[in-house]
Amino acid sequence: MTGWTWEYEGYDPADARLRESLCTLGNGYFATRGALPECTADGVHYPGTYVAGCYNRLTSEVAGRQVENEDMVNLPNWLPLRFRLPGEPWLTPDTATVLGHRETLHLSSGLLERSTRYDLGAGRALLVRQQRLVHMADPHLAALRTEFTAEGFSGTLETEAALDGGVTNAGVPRYRELDGRHLTHVLTGTATSDTVWLRCRTRTSDVRVALAARLTSGAPVGSRHDRPRALQTTRLDLAAGRPATVDKIVALHTSRDPAISDPLHAAVDRVGRAGGFDELLRPHLTAWHQLWRRAELDVPGEAGRILRLHLFHVLQTLSPHTADLDVGVPARGLHGEAYRGHVFWDELFVLPYLNLHFPEVSRALLHYRHRRLERARTAARDAGRRGAMYPWQSGSDGREETQQLHLNPHSGRWLPDHSRLQHHVGSAIAYNVWQYCEASGDEEFLHTKGAEMLLQISRFWADSATYDERLGRYRIKGVVGPDEYHDAYPDAAGPGLDDNAYTNVTATWVLTRTLDVLRGLPEPRRRELDERTGLDAGELDAWDHISRTLHVPFHNGVISQFEGYGELAELDWRGYRRRYGDIRRLDRILEAEGDTVNRYQASKQADVLMLGYLFSPTELQGVFRRLGLSLDERTWRRTVDHYLHRTSHGSTLSGLVHGRVLARARRADAWKFCQEALQADIADIQGGTTGEGIHLGAMAGTLDLVQRGLTGLEPRGGALWLDPVPLPELSSYGFTLRYHGHWGVRLRLEHGLLEVAVPSSGRSPIDVHLPDRTVRLQPGETDQLVLPG
Repeated sequence: MTGWTWEYEGYDPADARLRESLCTLGNGYFATRGALPECTADGVHYPGTYVAGCYNRLTSEVAGRQVENEDMVNLPNWLPLRFRLPGEPWLTPDTATVLGHRETLHLSSGLLERSTRYDLGAGRALLVRQQRLVHMADPHLAALRTEFTAEGFSGTLETEAALDGGVTNAGVPRYRELDGRHLTHVLTGTATSDTVWLRCRTRTSDVRVALAARLTSGAPVGSRHDRPRALQTTRLDLAAGRPATVDKIVALHTSRDPAISDPLHAAVDRVGRAGGFDELLRPHLTAWHQLWRRAELDVPGEAGRILRLHLFHVLQTLSPHTADLDVGVPARGLHGEAYRGHVFWDELFVLPYLNLHFPEVSRALLHYRHRRLERARTAARDAGRRGAMYPWQSGSDGREETQQLHLNPHSGRWLPDHSRLQHHVGSAIAYNVWQYCEASGDEEFLHTKGAEMLLQISRFWADSATYDERLGRYRIKGVVGPDEYHDAYPDAAGPGLDDNAYTNVTATWVLTRTLDVLRGLPEPRRRELDERTGLDAGELDAWDHISRTLHVPFHNGVISQFEGYGELAELDWRGYRRRYGDIRRLDRILEAEGDTVNRYQASKQADVLMLGYLFSPTELQGVFRRLGLSLDERTWRRTVDHYLHRTSHGSTLSGLVHGRVLARARRADAWKFCQEALQADIADIQGGTTGEGIHLGAMAGTLDLVQRGLTGLEPRGGALWLDPVPLPELSSYGFTLRYHGHWGVRLRLEHGLLEVAVPSSGRSPIDVHLPDRTVRLQPGETDQLVLPG
């Protein structure tokens, strides 16, 4: 690992899936895993290509039940290119002797390089060098350059390139009992002497997909069709020590693309007009250079190198090309099939970073939610509620995609899945609407689509709250919180918990913010909204009352995760760690023992502590004051300590949240959790999950940790508020951001100083608030501010 490269030396089949995920190349429209082109999907390798928002729905029989699932589809594989000496087996690192192997991911340029020396026997070797790109300037193009060099011999080398439509979704072992055959009507053909094509469609969503591949080399190219594959062949005459090159240029289109009439015509036309590899490389490099400039990040040491890798994968999943698409934030990126490519609440960890660099992408991701507002309202009505009930897992059309069953690999049992009761996803959407508008100054969005979503989410929370005469407060019952381990009370007949603190506090915040937005609307727009939604003053008064009287449970002087949490049994943490070592997935361990985590004060990930992640201490205390409750620093610290010792960190998001919270509450322990967040994917700390797709929320969250978490940066009320808490291990770094139309605002923390530079423009000045003073910076000005001791 260097500052701008990610390298793997040697070939290790055990690490192949992890490498393939971390070496994925993408451009926001589609991505392809970093599998070697000569390798097929098997127990070691898994090539996969995914187009953002391309889903298909199938029904499978599982545990005697018909189960419907929608998946992000593994599309035809454009990578295959294999090679051999005439009459010999095809060469792969799993079947031939490898003398040397290196893979290098170039972050600055979005290029994946590999170099492999195959032993051919009798003192002969074949050196294979490849460069691969998924084009960042033209989102429908990809290219593969392969250079073969004979060592110790001269002779013929046979090569075969393919477009393979015989792929399935088989990248996650837990899902292999489910139907993964998403493609049908695979047809292939030849367009020109050097170009072949493949077209197909998804089985139920009927998305038409087309690829076209152009193969060039110094030798004639032949083609044949062995459906479901389109094949191109060449015979290279190798001279010892003299490289021979084969270039493969590929175009990919689907019927979901704008401004095309037919995906096949578009793909064949695009690949025919595309230049050669070198010609394609130039605009690709320019596009990446511009991305890195807009998202400039200068963090020293190992942390900086990992953060750059995280930013690379965020940009490959959600690039400016995403702004033209109807897609959400896939929790595992476009890097694999875990979570079936679904959209969860991970945008809560992703959009705060994007807001300050690529607000047009944030806006598009919020449009995805707004387009599914009517579906969320339908879901609420079906549940007997008003307003909008957004799904915990979303896919193509916004219906609830959460699985009905999940497999416990420890016990082999399929179990009911109640995670759809995590209605707090609506609060995450509302939070992102507010944060986007504060960072961008986009009042048009706030007054239109943003206000509509806020209104309907607030309406859902108000209608979900029931008044308890005994408590004199409103309660929200039958939900599941971010913890996810707890989905029911011990021995309860049905699922759901009452008064999850995170759910109730964020609902209070949403109601309060929505009231602020509605009161601030221009009168004509407010009248339109009232007429369309039937909103009246009485409903607003009810929201105001509920937002002041929602119940937040406490026990032993700390915030309870939910009502009754403090009455649960304590777990023998030391004993379970001694018996099992890694107990991150404690729920699976206990279920395999015939027990349930519902009986214990044990959490998978941060739940109550998420409040300290989302809100500054001042804002969180303000929410509690609105509820008539006191949350002083001592109470919060006790709460942090309580859950710190009762969390197994079974999610990559947990270390991230704990690191950010502890930076203010217990600085001495913060770096351990920050390190865990940084290592989550590169070290695959969840034990094999990264090979199924990276954890996009955790990656983006680490970027936001240095951008907002440690700086205390809040875009609020038309100003930038800063309250830095630099950690000793991360006290000097810099980054740029985009704020209210100012491009390239530079912030740098350095030894007790904060430097802020505002580039020249015709924009208004920026007000910067520190805890002890306010500074106004005109465009073109730079100021060094001494931080409070």
